[in-house]
Amino acid sequence: MVTLREIPDEVRGWIGKTLVEDTSEFAIEQSYIFTSCASVENGNPLLWDAETAAAVTAGWIAPPTMLSVWLRPHHWAPGRTEERLPLEVHFRLKKLLDLPEAIIAANELSFGEPVRPGDTLRARQTLRSISEPKTNKLGTGRFWVIDVEYFNQRGEWVGTDSYDCFGYRRD
Repeated sequence: MVTLREIPDEVRGWIGKTLVEDTSEFAIEQSYIFTSCASVENGNPLLWDAETAAAVTAGWIAPPTMLSVWLRPHHWAPGRTEERLPLEVHFRLKKLLDLPEAIIAANELSFGEPVRPGDTLRARQTLRSISEPKTNKLGTGRFWVIDVEYFNQRGEWVGTDSYDCFGYRRD
């Protein structure tokens, strides 16, 4: 049976606080949207036809399910000296709680203003909770919930991604 250490005070102090703020590395691009839709054969005319987009949403929009795509850092970028990770708070928790394995157990999306080509986004990651130790088929660990709130360049809320994660050690 795996025994977990106590949650460090530093980590307890993170609960309810914004820990990471980030800005997209590039503006939302129409070609990126088309490529993503083509990859999953999403033929929604709202995403492909200018007249439909104008009539329904007053112009082109990105698929709402692409929300997190816009803040995922490229693996490499010129001049970057530090590794950037998507969902950075998740990886910090794995390290500080000494839980080398983790899964996203659930994900819930909420949507606000549509994301449009030309927009740039910023996001903030907030740790909502950390559970007491739990044991399941994967191993012994803790659940944590991270909210990632997204805003466009006008400060309008465009959505929130809530992740229910399970970090664990195999028995």
